[in-house]
Amino acid sequence: MNGQTLIDLGFQPGRAVGLALKVAADAEAQGTPEADILAALADVLRAPAEYTDHPVYGAVAATVMTDTDYNARKSTDSPVDAIPYKVWGRDGIESDALDQMKRAAKLPISVRGALMPDAHPGYGLPIGGVLATDNAVIPYAVGVDIACRMRLTVFDASPHILTQKRERFRTVLEEQTRFGAGSTWSIPREHEVMDDPLWDEHPAARLFKDVAWHQLGTSGSGNHFVEFGALVVNSEIPSPLGTIAPGTYLALLSHSGSRRFGLEMANRYTRIAMQLHETLPKEYQHLAWLGLDHSAGAEYWAAMTLAGRYASANHAIIHQQIAEAIGFPVVGGVENHHNFAWQETFDGQDVIVHRKGATPAGTGVLGVIPGSMGAPGYVVRGLGSAEALNSASHGAGRRLSRKRAIEKFDWDSVRRYLKEQNVELISAGLDEAPGAYKDIRKVMADQADLVEALAEFQPRLVKMDGDSPDRRTERQPGKDRQKKGRRR
Repeated sequence: MNGQTLIDLGFQPGRAVGLALKVAADAEAQGTPEADILAALADVLRAPAEYTDHPVYGAVAATVMTDTDYNARKSTDSPVDAIPYKVWGRDGIESDALDQMKRAAKLPISVRGALMPDAHPGYGLPIGGVLATDNAVIPYAVGVDIACRMRLTVFDASPHILTQKRERFRTVLEEQTRFGAGSTWSIPREHEVMDDPLWDEHPAARLFKDVAWHQLGTSGSGNHFVEFGALVVNSEIPSPLGTIAPGTYLALLSHSGSRRFGLEMANRYTRIAMQLHETLPKEYQHLAWLGLDHSAGAEYWAAMTLAGRYASANHAIIHQQIAEAIGFPVVGGVENHHNFAWQETFDGQDVIVHRKGATPAGTGVLGVIPGSMGAPGYVVRGLGSAEALNSASHGAGRRLSRKRAIEKFDWDSVRRYLKEQNVELISAGLDEAPGAYKDIRKVMADQADLVEALAEFQPRLVKMDGDSPDRRTERQPGKDRQKKGRRR
């Protein structure tokens, strides 16, 4: 343990750090584990008034109480008058999500906001919430799955091949994907993202480098998916490989994020943010922020950026493996983040724009907005609405919680519905039943001023985490033909 450890915990440089280090050394000499000492010091930071008479931590608590920064936070953490913001599709958004957005708008760091039509409750900022802040980042306004994203690959082939050779495509999805909270490849995949020096230099990222490498090229649980489908292109789509002309194509669509690495970074820096802003009212705690000029804020931003590159690499590997397995030429593709924060400028002011379950939709910016396993998704082009902070929905949005969906639906009815939609489901959890989601067509209509649809993707062969009807949390390893990679 050193001074930087305590600063990361939330202590301000100065006398309090010196006292805390002395107390920690004394406690360690008495045999107290370091984890217990850090937990106690974090609690002192959270509520120093409760520790002023403590025989061990009293001096530290008293020093924290007199810290000018601590006392200043008592007033600067207080909610203020709400900034104005617009809600799209308000009639389809539940009250809890609306209340969460109201609270976010009252943060002293908030500058602008918007709520997308797929919004539903989350932690802190609602999913579908967009919030611009002044020189500060809110980890839970980015989300626990940092840099969750979409990727679409379009092939020079007709989707009719899915019917003609269904077993071949089913086998490819089974062999070339891994799903689940703890899923890995038995032989780790290779990508240049793992050569980024930040994996070794960052104080938190380095703890999860090996886990990240083993999970490279895999997908999570919940609403993450990899699916084949038919893409009907109505307007030309620009692509790095060339323009995708109007027509009907075989396409591959995936949705997942930064796996355990992103989750660990989100939780670590949220804890630090909460410790720094322990005077926030209880209902605001998940909106605790980190100043970008604070060491922890800079660390989180670096970790978030790395998680973005890592999430993109996961999709790149999945799509490359599948493209090689099916052997059709690739004519182009589209990809985009959601669950991320960007440095942007509005009306001459530099701000941090959090899009938690929202798609970047600046003028001409391409993105993918999926529906559900039984409903279409869309390739969209942003219209650049400043009122929406250049954003749009990231999907249809849930209308039922996972628990409620499991209670309400059964596999027989789900399969009947999917058969009517000409969709085959390889695996999923019942909590992802199509009826758990809002009507994607209404969501798109509600945001017609934010994006224009260039193409419609209809799922045909879908794979998610779980084995319907009995859900499992992790797929068992199947055939793994990649040559053994190097260990980092």
